[in-house]
Amino acid sequence: MGSGGLELPPGGEGHEGSGSTDVPPGAVSLARPMGAGSIGPELDWDAGAWLEVRTRAQRAGRAYIWLNLVEQRLRAVVAAVLRPVYEPVHGDDWVVAAAGPAGQEWVQRAVAVREVSRRKGYLLDPADDNVLSFLTLPQLRELMVQHWPCFEPYFDERRDLELALDELEVTRNVVSRNRALSEAVLNQAERASARLLELLGAAGDVPSAGRLPVDAVEDLVGDRYADVVAVHSDRVRLMGQFPAEDLFGGARRLDAIGIGLNLLVQNFSGRRLVRLAESGCRVRLLFLNPASSAVKRRERELGMKRGELARSVEMNILHMRRVRSRLRDPGAFEIQVYDETPRFTAYLVDGDGADGVAVVQSYLRGARGMESPVLVLRGGSRVVTSDQSGDSGLFPTYREEFELAWADSRPVS
Repeated sequence: MGSGGLELPPGGEGHEGSGSTDVPPGAVSLARPMGAGSIGPELDWDAGAWLEVRTRAQRAGRAYIWLNLVEQRLRAVVAAVLRPVYEPVHGDDWVVAAAGPAGQEWVQRAVAVREVSRRKGYLLDPADDNVLSFLTLPQLRELMVQHWPCFEPYFDERRDLELALDELEVTRNVVSRNRALSEAVLNQAERASARLLELLGAAGDVPSAGRLPVDAVEDLVGDRYADVVAVHSDRVRLMGQFPAEDLFGGARRLDAIGIGLNLLVQNFSGRRLVRLAESGCRVRLLFLNPASSAVKRRERELGMKRGELARSVEMNILHMRRVRSRLRDPGAFEIQVYDETPRFTAYLVDGDGADGVAVVQSYLRGARGMESPVLVLRGGSRVVTSDQSGDSGLFPTYREEFELAWADSRPVS
């Protein structure tokens, strides 16, 4: 008899490799199935399976970053509010005292996990050698609810905080159990996390966050990509996520260079431009001269009829002239043309400050501006390591190119 109480098949005849496959009554055969390919195909993943796994991992990774940020911030808030109340009396056991009888079970469990982690050497950072670091998001929430009078002065609405935490709990359960996270739930979690960080006083400190919200992944690893915060395969996808109103609305300065500047002219109404300029925004628009030879070369590259692109650019310039004519201070709305070969189009919003945002496209040989890839840049320095300079990104490069082109251009009357 085997150790599990099962009778092993006898050796010799009747065992694997023999011609007979008879097994005595009551015995369980442990013979390995024979035959080529009897195991391999069942374990293989095809390209579709790998794609699904990668998608799951990417979504879970994004969600984990948000959850990590929220939990760290919530832990800091709980410590800042409750430690001064309980630590003077209870010392290092202030978290246990704060949990009280209602939280005795889960706080004692956290104490036990901490002791095990100490013995096994899991605590690599001394800052984590406290009970608070072993509390989960729901337990941190419970501490806040139990002591809400202590937290109330810092929050406008308790209900907003609890609703956001409720939305996040679904994602926390899915990620902690390594189950599939749908795109809809991920989007909900990102919105809830951003709202929680705002409520907890830890919203993005990047000046341009009002126009271009800071993504959690960008906030952590954005320095790997200089100041590029988004890449879109074409302008249609850009505008689906970053409409012209979000880009240009409320700007105090707008510099644009390109061929026809369609992103601005065709997607931001003249009435809105008038209001923007009257509110104090200074505008400089640099068009390609519709009478230049560069326009003719571009028409040939795109397979357009002769004069078609030139007329389109001219119509855009005329439209901007009409906008300018309606302003009390036309000098704040400048229009100029250049004759050089167009290399890129760029819209620099508030490019003179740390809150600048830019949309940049290179001109491809056979693709119109609507079809060309788009880079979204965030102005201001993002110094993460000591060997980085404040102007290490692409934003200053395109700002300098604009200024050089502007200096060599001529005004439109």
